[in-house]
Amino acid sequence: MAEFKLDCMHEPCPIPLLKALKVLRTMQAGDILVLTADHSCTIANVVNWTKKKGHFADYLKVAEGVWEIYIEKSAPLKKVEETTHK
Repeated sequence: MAEFKLDCMHEPCPIPLLKALKVLRTMQAGDILVLTADHSCTIANVVNWTKKKGHFADYLKVAEGVWEIYIEKSAPLKKVEETTHK
């Protein structure tokens, strides 16, 4: 398990989410991305998107107006092949 850090201080939405997506593509299942941001809308955007995609996400306020968002990349979902019954 590796840890990746992403500094998104002073970057408005949707830039932090776009940067997180780029890093997530390079990560393996179980790796952790720690994104630091100072825009509160980043929390909702990043956490909601990552959870919708099946990853684990949480955040922590580390200073006044500064948050760290923790994203653990999940394993890709396996597609179930459809079978037809005759």
